[in-house]
Amino acid sequence: MWPSTKLSGRFEFGKNWQRFVGLVDDKRISAAEGSLQSMLGTEQLTGRRFLDIGSGSGLFSLAARNLGASVVSFDYDQQSVACTCELRNCYYNGGTDWLIERGDVLDADYIESLGRFDVVYSWGVLHHTGDMWTSLRHAASCVDDGGKIFVAIYNDQRWLSRYWLRVKRLYNEGMLFRWLVIATHAPIFIARQVAKLVVTGTWGRPRGMSPWRDIIDWLGGYPFEVAKPEEIVEFFKKQGFLLDTMTTVGGRQGCNQFVLRRHACPEHTRNA
Repeated sequence: MWPSTKLSGRFEFGKNWQRFVGLVDDKRISAAEGSLQSMLGTEQLTGRRFLDIGSGSGLFSLAARNLGASVVSFDYDQQSVACTCELRNCYYNGGTDWLIERGDVLDADYIESLGRFDVVYSWGVLHHTGDMWTSLRHAASCVDDGGKIFVAIYNDQRWLSRYWLRVKRLYNEGMLFRWLVIATHAPIFIARQVAKLVVTGTWGRPRGMSPWRDIIDWLGGYPFEVAKPEEIVEFFKKQGFLLDTMTTVGGRQGCNQFVLRRHACPEHTRNA
């Protein structure tokens, strides 16, 4: 059985993303827009309702708004909410088609109050809640008939995932342990990025995020749960979804990405 992730400190994602917001520029925004367009299979989101669960820095909420969607963003972390508000105020001056709230995906009443959306987006978030499967079920309940959900969940690497669970717990035990984890693990990630730069001429990931902030997010990201691709697909199948697109890391470290479409939405499935 996968060990409980509710026993130790919790990573402050908002502090991490506050340091990233200042790096958001046109290039990063364009990369985020391209990521949504590629995975969702559409150039525009005009006229569609977009829910960003765990908005973090707010970059992908901004990208969805730029593509024409009416956006609702929420995050459990108050500092992440502040980051998302900062981007909205900078680019849309607090526009009415972008609502930002503090909320908990594990709160069934709150999720029910949001209504249904054409696109539900939650990238690298739901495995950090301490109850991933409930989070996934609640996220699925927000998708309207014919709508899509775009989620990214950490790949199950078996014994290696258990190792990372211990590392993440240690990171959150205090400042001394935090710097120990960074000192012993960050150089490996940096070396990988340098090798990628030499071989491909690219730095970072195509989603527009900061490589260093991603490293800190990975090392500190706790709670921490994982799943095999087939487990995610089967789970959503039972919720009334069919797989549109899937990209996996092929057994390596990182997130598998899934876009699934709701083909039917009986009430007993939504409320299960």
